[in-house]
Amino acid sequence: MSEDNEQPQNMNEEAQTGQPSLVVNAQYVKDLSFENPNAPKSLMQQSGEPNVEVGVDTSAVKLEGSTFEVTLTIRAEGKSGEETLFMVETSYGGVFTLGETPEEYIALMLYVEAPRLLFPFARAVVAECVREGGFPPLLIHPVDFMALFQERAKQAQEEAKKAESPANGSSENKFEFEL
Repeated sequence: MSEDNEQPQNMNEEAQTGQPSLVVNAQYVKDLSFENPNAPKSLMQQSGEPNVEVGVDTSAVKLEGSTFEVTLTIRAEGKSGEETLFMVETSYGGVFTLGETPEEYIALMLYVEAPRLLFPFARAVVAECVREGGFPPLLIHPVDFMALFQERAKQAQEEAKKAESPANGSSENKFEFEL
């Protein structure tokens, strides 16, 4: 029996020392904007579902030590034909502290895991804002933040290759994210 009790403690100790950790210190609405440019006309002539375009972006800023502010920005615009029904944009922020995290995992923690934790709350803010504007709540599908991160990394690498081309005269190779 005593061996069983010791094993979970050892596994817990390994998890604490070997795994990166991310602590949410605070989360908040940084900025929120809603426009209903054609109200009340747009509210009375709703025929079917509007065409909605959604954009998502993330950013991270180092505050001090291992504490970072991560901001998730969601923009959505609903249209019916050429007429804009609504526009909503929110910047939803969080303050995160990284535990003992290897250098190669910091960007993943800040641009994948932190936004993944913020997303349900930011999505709820957008849905409620659109509903309060007189439209059905906008339910945004889950976002694959890993794919977004990989896309950004690929773009950064392509830009670095362009910058090091002989035409530019620069041979400096950079791969950066805002930190």
